[in-house]
Amino acid sequence: MAPHPHPVQSRTAPTSNYADALADELEAIYSSGTHDLPGVVAALNASGVRPPDGREWTEATFTAQLAELGAKEV
Repeated sequence: MAPHPHPVQSRTAPTSNYADALADELEAIYSSGTHDLPGVVAALNASGVRPPDGREWTEATFTAQLAELGAKEV
C-alpha cells in the first residue's frame, strides 16, 4: 500500500497496514454517502476489513477501535 498522500505533522511513526486499510475503507464508505454509525458498521462488515479479532464489526467494536487507534496517535 502506498504511503498516505498527505503527511500528518503530529505522527511520530508511520501508520500500520491495518490502520491504512481501515482508513481507506472508511473513506470509501463515507464517499458513498454513508455517514451514520449503523450504516458504517454494516458497510465494514460487507468489506474485507475486519477488526483485529477477525469477528464482525459491531457499533461497540468500531468505536472502541477508533478510540484505540486515535490514542496511538497522541
